[in-house]
Amino acid sequence: MSAAEAPLNIIHIDEHLVAIDKPAGLLVHRSAIDAQAQVFALQMLRDQLGRKVWPAHRLDKGTSGLLLFALSAEIASSLGQAFEQGLVRKRYLTLLRGWPAADGVIEHPLAKDPEQASKGQLMLAARTDWQRLARVEWPLCLDPSFASSRFALVEARPHTGRRHQLRRHFKHISHPIIGDSTHGKGAQNRAVAGFLGLQRLWLHALALEIRHPASGELLSLHAPPGPEWAALQAIGPWQQD
Repeated sequence: MSAAEAPLNIIHIDEHLVAIDKPAGLLVHRSAIDAQAQVFALQMLRDQLGRKVWPAHRLDKGTSGLLLFALSAEIASSLGQAFEQGLVRKRYLTLLRGWPAADGVIEHPLAKDPEQASKGQLMLAARTDWQRLARVEWPLCLDPSFASSRFALVEARPHTGRRHQLRRHFKHISHPIIGDSTHGKGAQNRAVAGFLGLQRLWLHALALEIRHPASGELLSLHAPPGPEWAALQAIGPWQQD
């Protein structure tokens, strides 16, 4: 059974909302970005639950992890406002090129539409905090000056929700996300995919905290990284931070 045929993994469900663990490679909904795609998380969840659902936010096709849907238009509006106003705390796990500092903050405005040239566009404030979790050096020669290449596991916490924010922010500090075909380095992505035996965008939506739109209680949701992340960390030697 393919990932597209398997039932979605439901992390949380109540009468107002549902959270799933979206597989990497699955679009949230129909998009001109991939007009050939025939399977979408929105459609799959609707069919799985037998009722209409509304996405509360978005994840890129290549990103795996926690994705929240509303079970009514009213709840969708309330959740959407919480995301827009920065009231949702989000954490991501990612694999970066190089060894960034142990922790840091990126405050770098981003153009509203990442598919278009930035010049002339409305620039939106954007902030990302990060903490380095572990470092590794693999025998990948991507530069004649070096016999190996460095990579880091990082936890990222975006305070704003700009499109492709994490991908664009880590590119901005010259530590692009591995597997990012748009904002990363193609030769390095291919080398890592060959070394690991797996090609994907190494970005996973790990957790989020939000006030429940009906009860007001703090809702803490977590989507553990898939087995490919454990396999990644088994290829050492990793230095824990």
